[in-house]
Amino acid sequence: MNKIHQGDCLEFMLQVPDKYFDLILTDPPYGIKVLRNGGSHGTGRICAPGDYSYADNSWDGWKPPKQYFNEIFRISKHQIIFGANHFIESMPRNSSCWLVWDKDNADSTFADCELAWTSFKTAVRKYKYRWNGMLQADMRNKEARIHPTQKPVRLFSAILQDYAKSGMKVFDPFMGSGTTAIAATSLSLEWCGCELDAGYVKRANERLEKVQMNLFNLA
Repeated sequence: MNKIHQGDCLEFMLQVPDKYFDLILTDPPYGIKVLRNGGSHGTGRICAPGDYSYADNSWDGWKPPKQYFNEIFRISKHQIIFGANHFIESMPRNSSCWLVWDKDNADSTFADCELAWTSFKTAVRKYKYRWNGMLQADMRNKEARIHPTQKPVRLFSAILQDYAKSGMKVFDPFMGSGTTAIAATSLSLEWCGCELDAGYVKRANERLEKVQMNLFNLA
């Protein structure tokens, strides 16, 4: 726990017992082959050129195969999965509780919102947090953006405050920039995650160390 494991999350999850994690909060990669060349590829995501090793994985780079989702549901009690509207066929059932992230994009050509499927049986919930290019809702504490589909820490912190309780174990199989780890750490939740790209593991750990140091200084 409390570690980002570098490697394929499927291999990791196959070793995890049933329902070991209380909650999975994640943003699976999709459209990666197009992301490598820049552009928005029609999904409304913020994209930038880069070298993403997902594109050279055994799957086609558009979305993870269903086996990944089968393991996600096997090893966790609850799930919050961003981007699930792009691979709804991999979700096990309909959900009454989708999360809507209003990015407050104004006249941007990117999507106004992103959606997350959840396993919770409550009502739809909306979170508003500006994340439009250089503009962020909290400019005084502006986050460095190191990943093309990075989520704001404040967004994931708000979600965890609403859907996670003290003592829960949180897992993110697609850790990316480390947002889930940082949000969980700031709320004193146990967590762990996986990330295939060693470069992102390094940069996510650097972000996490800064947060841990700030929490230590405040203690």
